[in-house]
Amino acid sequence: MEMEQEKMTMNKELSPDAAAYCCSACHGDETWSYNHPIRGRAKSRSLSASPALGSTKEFRHIQDPASQRLTWNKSPKSVLVIKKMRDASLLQPFKELCTHLMEENMIVYVEKKVLEDPAIASDESFGAVKKKFCTFREDYDDISNQIDFIICLGGDGTLLYASSLFQGSVPPVMAFHLGSLGFLTPFSFENFQSQVTQVIEGNAAVVLRSRLKVRVVKELRGKKTAVHNGLGENGSQAAGLDMDVGKQAMQYQVLNEVVIDRGPSSYLSNVDVYLDGHLITTVQGDGVIVSTPTGSTAYAAAAGASMIHPNVPAIMITPICPHSLSFRPIVVPAGVELKIMLSPEARNTAWVSFDGRKRQEIRHGDSISITTSCYPLPSICVRDPVSDWFESLAQCLHWNVRKKQAHFEEEEEEEEEG
Repeated sequence: MEMEQEKMTMNKELSPDAAAYCCSACHGDETWSYNHPIRGRAKSRSLSASPALGSTKEFRHIQDPASQRLTWNKSPKSVLVIKKMRDASLLQPFKELCTHLMEENMIVYVEKKVLEDPAIASDESFGAVKKKFCTFREDYDDISNQIDFIICLGGDGTLLYASSLFQGSVPPVMAFHLGSLGFLTPFSFENFQSQVTQVIEGNAAVVLRSRLKVRVVKELRGKKTAVHNGLGENGSQAAGLDMDVGKQAMQYQVLNEVVIDRGPSSYLSNVDVYLDGHLITTVQGDGVIVSTPTGSTAYAAAAGASMIHPNVPAIMITPICPHSLSFRPIVVPAGVELKIMLSPEARNTAWVSFDGRKRQEIRHGDSISITTSCYPLPSICVRDPVSDWFESLAQCLHWNVRKKQAHFEEEEEEEEEG
């Protein structure tokens, strides 16, 4: 497919007259703006962060996270439906949703392997709808500029998978909770028709979930890596191959975290962490997690990190079982560039994965560069970014759940006072 590459603009507004914030990761050629279009077919969609009508807040120089709204420059026409694989319980919701979208005259994209499911392929009653689908194959077909918004059916993994399909700007994502955890999937499927209608009409709040731009540079060690359709090892986006210097570069967009660990080795991992070119520490332990605020409630939380709201611009560095009593997780500004390499003294190699996918080995001489991406993932909210986040903390992680302390009876209180 021949697609027009569009740039996403971003802008951190601290005051009405504030200048646009330039992303250092993009060398200043892109800016971040809540009031400019993020991406779209003929710029058909944009995100607005205008305060809600009737707002009487006195301090307007601080952006209210709950004020970010989804707006369309043109009515959306195409939608990508992503269904969790190998889950028979999702077949009926998938059929109902796709039928409803067709009735709304939407162009529906689905992955080809979804239609190869025997339960769908053998359903004759669904055949008429099936014929109208536009299909694609991961790593082969580029649909990045064909989609107006995305609907996910499943758990948090479906949202992570949706993110991986878009290595540039990402359409707004509406995620239905039909999986096991559902921290990132706030919508219930019971009233999906009215909820989808609200999104199509632009009546929805949005949270911009920052992603990490990760560049992996490897030394070529006598092994040629096949590149198909601009894709490198394990189907990753190939940023370039430089045969003269013997390096192979791959780039990824990561929503949750980058995990560097010791893999199958029994030795401690031993990796150096650089921040803007300066060595800040050496991790000796099972590994290290570099995560976004969205990923702070995933693996990082299990490793002892703080949970950070997705509106906070930050990168988290969390050690995994460090062999040190003083190695605490830290939070660094979103604009910095981290570089992780094997220490010269490392006894073994390390392994890296990106949102749990594309796992590969890192050897001496290889490097992993990480910074905040210019392309966040716009996640559609049920209510607003703040309410949805605390609802997920309470319902999914049971944050601060404790039996209430009993109050004193009046007689006991009098005795205490006496």
